[in-house]
Amino acid sequence: LAAQHYRTLQARFAGLGEEPAMLSRFVTPKERAAVAQRICAGEQLLVVGTHALLSKKITYPNLGLLVIDEEQRFGVAHKEQLKSLSLTTDVLTLSATPIPRTLQMAISGLRNLTTIESPPPSRKGVETIVVPESDEAVRDALALELDRGGQAYCVVPRISDIQVVEAIIARVAPDARVVTAHGECTDLDQRLLSFAARQADVLVCTTIIESGLDIPTVNTIVIFSAHMFGLASLHQLRGRVGRAGLQAYAVMTYPKGKQLSAESQERLDAIKLFSGLGAGFGVAQRDLEIRGAGSLLGADQSGAANGVGTELYIQMLRETMNEMRETRSISLREAADK
Repeated sequence: LAAQHYRTLQARFAGLGEEPAMLSRFVTPKERAAVAQRICAGEQLLVVGTHALLSKKITYPNLGLLVIDEEQRFGVAHKEQLKSLSLTTDVLTLSATPIPRTLQMAISGLRNLTTIESPPPSRKGVETIVVPESDEAVRDALALELDRGGQAYCVVPRISDIQVVEAIIARVAPDARVVTAHGECTDLDQRLLSFAARQADVLVCTTIIESGLDIPTVNTIVIFSAHMFGLASLHQLRGRVGRAGLQAYAVMTYPKGKQLSAESQERLDAIKLFSGLGAGFGVAQRDLEIRGAGSLLGADQSGAANGVGTELYIQMLRETMNEMRETRSISLREAADK
């Protein structure tokens, strides 16, 4: 994702006299040290990167704008560290599925919220299918995509599941060229680039593709053991397909005959219900209802509202915020005690 934003910024700022820089694990140590030195000296005005930007060795002399993409991928500690970089910094967070804590802060008026509801031209909704695991379901999904000359993702919750899925694909689509990818691969970048270059038909992977991967030729995704994924993750993974104007498909499977927990069943029902374009906000609201709103002053990013219900919780929070605005005498700690 960082590399994708870096390329976009290079194109946008070409000819304007300001060259963006990037910090991530794919940057060599020598380049990383040089970029960090320029940042600390105030010479690098535009930088994009991963958590590497939070290194204690890097200081920002005059940070004016902080943009956090895929906000749900950061923990509270990281976000507090980002905010502490500069108290006068403007902060813009972006997410297709805000975490419950962030969403309830926006609903209650603690944060400004803007939603983008207009999809890109020619974009179609992803048809979402939730079925028990079977070779037939995988065969049908892959055959439909490969027969029209496309590519497919097969996503698993654990690295150990990759070989199992490879065996399934060998049975149902023996002619398909398969490449695997997960966070422990030392050549991860090369594997993803080879898949993007169409040197393989199917990418079997973990959630490593959840953020940033944009390959228009991939329009089918099969998510194995979907009941093990969070609702936001399912929506983010579904968003990896359908980016070229073609009808895309997301097949989500769960173990046949397994009794799912009530929460797992609610997640699968929700991801099937909210499948249209711009469904991210609806998914986030449902996630808020299922998981709870989290703690405003603590580190929990979900929970806390289950005891009273989401609507009542937000109403109580809104009333307290209005009281604070009117009297300006109540402290945050007093508000937390309420």
